[in-house]
Amino acid sequence: MTKEIVKKLISYPTITPLECGIFEYIATLLEGFSYERMDYSEVKNAFFYKDFSPTQQEGKLHLCFAGHVDVVPAGEGWESDPFEAVIKEECLYGRGAQDMKGGIGAFLDAIIKAQKEGIYENLAISILLTSDEEGDGINGTRYILECLHKENRLPHFAIVAEPTSQEVVGDMIKIGRRGSMNGKITIKGVQGHVAYPDQCLNPIELLGSRLGEIAGKNLDDGDENFQPSKIVVTDIRGGMQVCNVTPSDLVMMFNVRNSPLTHQEDVQIYLHKVLQGLEYDLEVKTSSLPFLTPRENTLISKLTLCITKITGITPKLSCSGGTSDARYFASYGIGVAELGVCNDRIHAKNECVKLQDLDNLAKIFKMLIESFCKEDE
Repeated sequence: MTKEIVKKLISYPTITPLECGIFEYIATLLEGFSYERMDYSEVKNAFFYKDFSPTQQEGKLHLCFAGHVDVVPAGEGWESDPFEAVIKEECLYGRGAQDMKGGIGAFLDAIIKAQKEGIYENLAISILLTSDEEGDGINGTRYILECLHKENRLPHFAIVAEPTSQEVVGDMIKIGRRGSMNGKITIKGVQGHVAYPDQCLNPIELLGSRLGEIAGKNLDDGDENFQPSKIVVTDIRGGMQVCNVTPSDLVMMFNVRNSPLTHQEDVQIYLHKVLQGLEYDLEVKTSSLPFLTPRENTLISKLTLCITKITGITPKLSCSGGTSDARYFASYGIGVAELGVCNDRIHAKNECVKLQDLDNLAKIFKMLIESFCKEDE
Protein backbone atom coordinates (compact mmCIF):
# COMPACT_ATOMS: atom_id res chain seq x y z
CA MET A 1 0.00 0.00 0.00
CA THR A 2 2.92 2.34 0.66
CA LYS A 3 3.87 2.51 -3.02
CA GLU A 4 0.30 3.37 -4.02
CA ILE A 5 0.20 6.25 -1.55
CA VAL A 6 3.58 7.53 -2.75
CA LYS A 7 2.51 7.31 -6.39
CA LYS A 8 -0.55 9.39 -5.62
CA LEU A 9 1.48 11.95 -3.63
CA ILE A 10 3.90 12.34 -6.54
CA SER A 11 1.02 13.08 -8.91
CA TYR A 12 0.53 16.43 -7.18
CA PRO A 13 3.08 18.89 -8.73
CA THR A 14 3.78 20.63 -5.43
CA ILE A 15 6.73 22.79 -6.40
CA THR A 16 7.46 25.19 -3.52
CA PRO A 17 5.19 26.69 -2.19
CA LEU A 18 2.34 24.98 -4.06
CA GLU A 19 0.07 22.47 -2.30
CA CYS A 20 -2.18 21.55 -5.24
CA GLY A 21 -4.83 19.86 -3.09
CA ILE A 22 -2.52 17.18 -1.70
CA PHE A 23 -3.69 17.84 1.88
CA GLU A 24 -7.28 16.98 0.94
CA TYR A 25 -6.09 13.62 -0.40
CA ILE A 26 -4.11 12.92 2.77
CA ALA A 27 -7.16 13.79 4.88
CA THR A 28 -9.14 11.04 3.12
CA LEU A 29 -6.60 8.47 4.34
CA LEU A 30 -6.72 9.43 8.01
CA GLU A 31 -9.95 8.13 9.51
CA GLY A 32 -11.00 10.00 12.63
CA PHE A 33 -8.18 12.57 12.47
CA SER A 34 -8.92 16.25 12.84
CA TYR A 35 -7.65 18.33 9.92
CA GLU A 36 -6.55 21.92 10.49
CA ARG A 37 -5.10 24.35 7.98
CA MET A 38 -2.45 26.68 9.36
CA ASP A 39 -1.56 28.57 6.20
CA TYR A 40 0.68 31.61 6.25
CA SER A 41 0.23 33.82 3.19
CA GLU A 42 1.11 31.70 0.13
CA VAL A 43 2.59 28.93 2.29
CA LYS A 44 0.20 26.04 2.86
CA ASN A 45 0.37 24.10 6.13
CA ALA A 46 -1.70 21.27 7.58
CA PHE A 47 -1.97 19.60 10.97
CA PHE A 48 -3.76 16.30 11.50
CA TYR A 49 -4.43 14.95 15.00
CA LYS A 50 -6.13 12.03 16.74
CA ASP A 51 -6.26 11.07 20.40
CA PHE A 52 -6.39 7.27 20.69
CA SER A 53 -6.50 7.04 24.48
CA PRO A 54 -9.81 5.44 25.60
CA THR A 55 -10.82 8.30 27.89
CA GLN A 56 -8.75 11.07 26.30
CA GLN A 57 -7.14 11.54 29.69
CA GLU A 58 -4.47 14.07 30.57
CA GLY A 59 -0.83 13.02 30.39
CA LYS A 60 -1.13 11.03 27.19
CA LEU A 61 1.95 10.73 24.99
CA HIS A 62 1.84 12.76 21.77
CA LEU A 63 3.89 11.40 18.84
CA CYS A 64 4.21 13.59 15.74
CA PHE A 65 5.22 12.59 12.21
CA ALA A 66 6.40 15.57 10.17
CA GLY A 67 7.42 16.37 6.63
CA HIS A 68 7.20 18.69 3.66
CA VAL A 69 5.07 18.09 0.60
CA ASP A 70 6.88 20.63 -1.56
CA VAL A 71 9.50 19.56 -4.07
CA VAL A 72 12.13 21.29 -6.17
CA PRO A 73 11.46 21.87 -9.89
CA ALA A 74 11.87 18.76 -12.02
CA GLY A 75 14.09 20.25 -14.72
CA GLU A 76 14.96 18.63 -18.03
CA GLY A 77 16.15 15.17 -19.02
CA TRP A 78 13.69 12.84 -17.29
CA GLU A 79 13.00 9.46 -18.88
CA SER A 80 9.36 9.66 -17.73
CA ASP A 81 6.92 12.30 -16.53
CA PRO A 82 8.32 13.41 -13.14
CA PHE A 83 4.79 13.87 -11.77
CA GLU A 84 3.40 10.57 -13.03
CA ALA A 85 5.20 7.93 -10.99
CA VAL A 86 6.33 4.77 -12.73
CA ILE A 87 7.86 1.57 -11.38
CA LYS A 88 10.87 0.09 -13.11
CA GLU A 89 13.21 -2.61 -11.80
CA GLU A 90 11.79 -2.49 -8.27
CA CYS A 91 12.19 1.28 -8.04
CA LEU A 92 9.54 4.00 -8.05
CA TYR A 93 10.44 7.04 -10.15
CA GLY A 94 9.09 10.58 -9.75
CA ARG A 95 9.93 14.00 -8.33
CA GLY A 96 9.81 13.72 -4.55
CA ALA A 97 10.19 9.94 -4.46
CA GLN A 98 13.06 10.36 -2.01
CA ASP A 99 12.67 13.97 -0.88
CA MET A 100 10.30 13.46 0.71
CA LYS A 101 7.04 11.95 -0.46
CA GLY A 102 8.51 8.49 0.03
CA GLY A 103 8.93 9.16 3.74
CA ILE A 104 5.48 10.75 4.04
CA GLY A 105 3.87 7.80 2.26
CA ALA A 106 5.64 5.39 4.60
CA PHE A 107 4.42 7.03 7.79
CA LEU A 108 0.89 7.44 6.42
CA ASP A 109 0.79 3.74 5.59
CA ALA A 110 2.18 2.88 9.04
CA ILE A 111 -0.47 4.97 10.81
CA ILE A 112 -3.30 3.52 8.70
CA LYS A 113 -2.25 -0.07 9.37
CA ALA A 114 -1.59 0.52 13.06
CA GLN A 115 -4.98 2.17 13.44
CA LYS A 116 -6.73 -0.81 11.86
CA GLU A 117 -5.12 -3.12 14.41
CA GLY A 118 -6.34 -0.97 17.30
CA ILE A 119 -3.08 -0.97 19.19
CA TYR A 120 -3.29 2.42 20.85
CA GLU A 121 -3.35 3.05 24.57
CA ASN A 122 -2.86 6.50 26.06
CA LEU A 123 -1.42 7.75 22.77
CA ALA A 124 -2.09 10.71 20.49
CA ILE A 125 -0.67 10.88 16.97
CA SER A 126 -0.31 13.95 14.79
CA ILE A 127 0.95 14.68 11.30
CA LEU A 128 2.52 18.05 10.54
CA LEU A 129 2.98 18.98 6.89
CA THR A 130 4.13 22.11 5.06
CA SER A 131 4.60 23.29 1.48
CA ASP A 132 7.54 25.51 2.48
CA GLU A 133 10.75 23.64 3.22
CA GLU A 134 12.67 23.71 -0.03
CA GLY A 135 12.19 27.50 -0.15
CA ASP A 136 12.71 29.95 2.70
CA GLY A 137 11.31 27.45 5.19
CA ILE A 138 10.34 30.09 7.75
CA ASN A 139 6.54 30.05 7.47
CA GLY A 140 6.05 26.31 7.40
CA THR A 141 7.05 23.98 10.23
CA ARG A 142 8.27 26.87 12.34
CA TYR A 143 4.93 28.69 12.07
CA ILE A 144 2.87 25.56 12.82
CA LEU A 145 4.89 24.88 15.95
CA GLU A 146 4.46 28.49 17.06
CA CYS A 147 0.69 28.03 16.79
CA LEU A 148 0.75 24.71 18.66
CA HIS A 149 2.93 26.20 21.38
CA LYS A 150 0.47 29.04 21.97
CA GLU A 151 -2.31 26.48 22.33
CA ASN A 152 -0.26 24.13 24.55
CA ARG A 153 -0.49 21.33 21.97
CA LEU A 154 3.15 20.59 21.23
CA PRO A 155 4.13 16.92 20.79
CA HIS A 156 6.47 15.09 23.15
CA PHE A 157 8.37 13.37 20.33
CA ALA A 158 8.67 13.97 16.60
CA ILE A 159 9.89 12.01 13.60
CA VAL A 160 10.86 14.04 10.54
CA ALA A 161 10.89 11.76 7.51
CA GLU A 162 13.82 13.39 5.73
CA PRO A 163 15.80 11.02 3.47
CA THR A 164 18.62 10.24 5.92
CA SER A 165 19.63 6.75 4.83
CA GLN A 166 22.85 6.25 2.90
CA GLU A 167 22.81 2.81 1.27
CA VAL A 168 19.80 1.02 2.72
CA VAL A 169 16.86 2.35 4.70
CA GLY A 170 17.62 2.55 8.41
CA ASP A 171 21.39 2.68 8.22
CA MET A 172 21.45 6.27 9.55
CA ILE A 173 19.33 8.28 11.96
CA LYS A 174 19.91 12.01 12.25
CA ILE A 175 19.80 12.91 15.95
CA GLY A 176 20.98 16.48 15.48
CA ARG A 177 22.25 19.00 12.98
CA ARG A 178 24.99 21.57 12.85
CA GLY A 179 24.09 25.22 12.86
CA SER A 180 24.84 27.55 9.97
CA MET A 181 26.38 31.02 9.84
CA ASN A 182 26.96 33.14 6.76
CA GLY A 183 29.56 35.87 6.70
CA LYS A 184 31.18 38.55 4.57
CA ILE A 185 34.55 40.26 5.00
CA THR A 186 35.27 43.48 3.09
CA ILE A 187 38.94 44.50 3.11
CA LYS A 188 39.47 48.10 2.07
CA GLY A 189 42.42 49.40 0.06
CA VAL A 190 43.31 52.19 -2.34
CA GLN A 191 42.84 51.69 -6.08
CA GLY A 192 45.71 52.58 -8.36
CA HIS A 193 47.90 51.83 -11.39
CA VAL A 194 49.91 48.62 -11.16
CA ALA A 195 53.02 50.49 -12.36
CA TYR A 196 52.93 52.60 -9.20
CA PRO A 197 52.33 50.11 -6.37
CA ASP A 198 53.66 52.56 -3.78
CA GLN A 199 50.68 54.76 -4.50
CA CYS A 200 48.22 51.88 -4.05
CA LEU A 201 47.00 49.82 -1.14
CA ASN A 202 46.16 46.45 -2.65
CA PRO A 203 43.56 44.59 -0.53
CA ILE A 204 44.55 41.31 -2.16
CA GLU A 205 48.05 41.69 -0.81
CA LEU A 206 46.63 42.79 2.54
CA LEU A 207 44.69 39.55 2.78
CA GLY A 208 47.80 37.64 1.75
CA SER A 209 48.89 35.02 4.27
CA ARG A 210 45.84 35.75 6.42
CA LEU A 211 43.78 33.74 3.96
CA GLY A 212 45.47 30.59 5.20
CA GLU A 213 44.32 31.42 8.72
CA ILE A 214 40.71 31.70 7.56
CA ALA A 215 39.99 29.29 4.72
CA GLY A 216 39.39 25.78 6.03
CA LYS A 217 40.10 26.78 9.63
CA ASN A 218 38.64 24.47 12.29
CA LEU A 219 37.27 26.56 15.13
CA ASP A 220 36.86 23.62 17.50
CA ASP A 221 37.74 19.93 17.61
CA GLY A 222 34.19 18.61 17.41
CA ASP A 223 33.01 15.79 19.67
CA GLU A 224 31.44 12.33 19.46
CA ASN A 225 28.35 13.78 17.79
CA PHE A 226 29.59 16.71 15.72
CA GLN A 227 32.32 17.36 13.21
CA PRO A 228 34.60 20.35 13.90
CA SER A 229 33.17 23.77 13.13
CA LYS A 230 34.97 24.96 9.98
CA ILE A 231 35.19 28.24 8.09
CA VAL A 232 34.48 27.48 4.44
CA VAL A 233 35.30 30.32 2.03
CA THR A 234 32.72 30.38 -0.75
CA ASP A 235 33.64 33.44 -2.81
CA ILE A 236 36.44 36.02 -3.20
CA ARG A 237 36.05 39.06 -5.45
CA GLY A 238 38.12 42.16 -6.13
CA GLY A 239 39.03 44.43 -9.02
CA MET A 240 37.54 45.06 -12.42
CA GLN A 241 38.86 42.02 -14.30
CA VAL A 242 41.70 43.97 -15.82
CA CYS A 243 45.47 43.59 -15.43
CA ASN A 244 46.59 47.19 -14.92
CA VAL A 245 44.44 48.43 -12.00
CA THR A 246 44.62 47.28 -8.40
CA PRO A 247 41.25 46.95 -6.62
CA SER A 248 39.90 49.37 -4.07
CA ASP A 249 38.46 46.59 -1.98
CA LEU A 250 38.15 42.83 -1.72
CA VAL A 251 35.04 40.95 -0.63
CA MET A 252 35.22 37.43 0.76
CA MET A 253 32.14 35.39 1.64
CA PHE A 254 32.11 32.34 3.87
CA ASN A 255 29.95 29.85 5.74
CA VAL A 256 30.46 28.09 9.05
CA ARG A 257 28.59 24.87 9.85
CA ASN A 258 29.00 24.94 13.59
CA SER A 259 28.70 22.48 16.43
CA PRO A 260 27.33 23.59 19.81
CA LEU A 261 30.97 24.22 20.80
CA THR A 262 31.24 27.32 18.59
CA HIS A 263 28.95 30.34 18.64
CA GLN A 264 28.66 33.43 16.44
CA GLU A 265 30.66 35.49 18.94
CA ASP A 266 33.51 32.95 18.74
CA VAL A 267 33.66 33.34 14.96
CA GLN A 268 33.70 37.12 15.21
CA ILE A 269 36.41 37.18 17.87
CA TYR A 270 38.62 34.85 15.85
CA LEU A 271 38.27 36.82 12.62
CA HIS A 272 38.83 40.17 14.31
CA LYS A 273 42.09 38.74 15.68
CA VAL A 274 43.23 37.50 12.26
CA LEU A 275 42.33 40.76 10.51
CA GLN A 276 43.82 43.04 13.16
CA GLY A 277 45.66 46.00 11.62
CA LEU A 278 43.56 46.12 8.46
CA GLU A 279 40.70 48.41 7.54
CA TYR A 280 37.79 46.06 7.05
CA ASP A 281 34.11 45.36 7.66
CA LEU A 282 32.87 42.06 9.06
CA GLU A 283 29.33 40.73 8.87
CA VAL A 284 28.26 37.41 10.42
CA LYS A 285 24.66 36.19 10.57
CA THR A 286 23.34 32.99 12.14
CA SER A 287 20.69 31.34 9.98
CA SER A 288 20.17 28.24 12.13
CA LEU A 289 21.34 26.95 15.50
CA PRO A 290 22.81 23.51 16.14
CA PHE A 291 20.80 20.98 18.11
CA LEU A 292 21.18 17.48 19.51
CA THR A 293 18.69 14.91 20.75
CA PRO A 294 20.65 12.83 23.31
CA ARG A 295 21.44 9.27 22.30
CA GLU A 296 19.71 7.98 25.42
CA ASN A 297 16.45 9.80 24.57
CA THR A 298 13.44 7.43 24.55
CA LEU A 299 12.69 8.17 20.89
CA ILE A 300 16.24 7.38 19.76
CA SER A 301 16.35 4.16 21.77
CA LYS A 302 13.01 2.91 20.46
CA LEU A 303 13.72 3.90 16.87
CA THR A 304 17.11 2.17 16.93
CA LEU A 305 15.53 -1.02 18.27
CA CYS A 306 12.77 -0.95 15.64
CA ILE A 307 15.27 -0.56 12.81
CA THR A 308 17.35 -3.46 14.08
CA LYS A 309 14.31 -5.70 14.43
CA ILE A 310 13.03 -4.94 10.92
CA THR A 311 16.30 -4.75 8.96
CA GLY A 312 18.96 -6.37 11.13
CA ILE A 313 20.95 -3.13 10.92
CA THR A 314 22.33 -1.12 13.81
CA PRO A 315 21.88 2.45 12.57
CA LYS A 316 24.58 5.08 12.78
CA LEU A 317 23.53 8.07 14.85
CA SER A 318 24.66 11.17 12.99
CA CYS A 319 24.55 14.97 13.03
CA SER A 320 26.05 15.40 9.56
CA GLY A 321 24.60 17.23 6.58
CA GLY A 322 22.80 20.51 6.22
CA THR A 323 20.01 22.08 8.23
CA SER A 324 16.44 20.73 8.36
CA ASP A 325 13.06 21.51 9.88
CA ALA A 326 13.92 19.20 12.78
CA ARG A 327 15.66 22.16 14.40
CA TYR A 328 12.33 23.86 14.98
CA PHE A 329 11.10 20.93 17.07
CA ALA A 330 14.34 20.91 19.05
CA SER A 331 13.96 24.61 19.87
CA TYR A 332 10.89 23.69 21.95
CA GLY A 333 12.66 20.88 23.78
CA ILE A 334 10.87 18.19 21.77
CA GLY A 335 12.76 14.92 21.32
CA VAL A 336 13.22 14.75 17.56
CA ALA A 337 14.89 12.38 15.11
CA GLU A 338 15.08 12.19 11.34
CA LEU A 339 14.64 8.95 9.46
CA GLY A 340 13.70 8.33 5.86
CA VAL A 341 14.64 6.58 2.64
CA CYS A 342 18.02 6.87 0.92
CA ASN A 343 19.18 10.24 -0.40
CA ASP A 344 21.38 9.32 -3.36
CA ARG A 345 18.92 10.71 -5.96
CA ILE A 346 17.42 13.72 -4.17
CA HIS A 347 16.95 16.83 -6.37
CA ALA A 348 18.27 14.87 -9.37
CA LYS A 349 16.59 13.99 -12.64
CA ASN A 350 15.03 10.51 -12.60
CA GLU A 351 14.72 10.67 -8.80
CA CYS A 352 13.69 7.24 -7.53
CA VAL A 353 13.27 5.13 -4.41
CA LYS A 354 13.54 1.37 -3.91
CA LEU A 355 10.22 -0.33 -3.23
CA GLN A 356 11.85 -2.46 -0.54
CA ASP A 357 13.03 0.68 1.24
CA LEU A 358 9.49 2.05 1.26
CA ASP A 359 8.12 -1.18 2.70
CA ASN A 360 10.79 -1.42 5.38
CA LEU A 361 10.40 2.23 6.38
CA ALA A 362 6.64 1.78 6.80
CA LYS A 363 7.26 -1.30 8.95
CA ILE A 364 9.77 0.61 11.11
CA PHE A 365 7.32 3.46 11.66
CA LYS A 366 4.49 1.05 12.50
CA MET A 367 6.65 -0.78 15.01
CA LEU A 368 7.67 2.54 16.53
CA ILE A 369 4.02 3.43 17.10
CA GLU A 370 3.47 0.02 18.70
CA SER A 371 6.51 0.49 20.94
CA PHE A 372 5.10 3.69 22.39
CA CYS A 373 2.00 1.74 23.40
CA LYS A 374 4.08 -0.73 25.42
CA GLU A 375 5.36 0.49 28.75
CA ASP A 376 7.88 -2.34 29.05
CA GLU A 377 9.94 -1.07 26.11
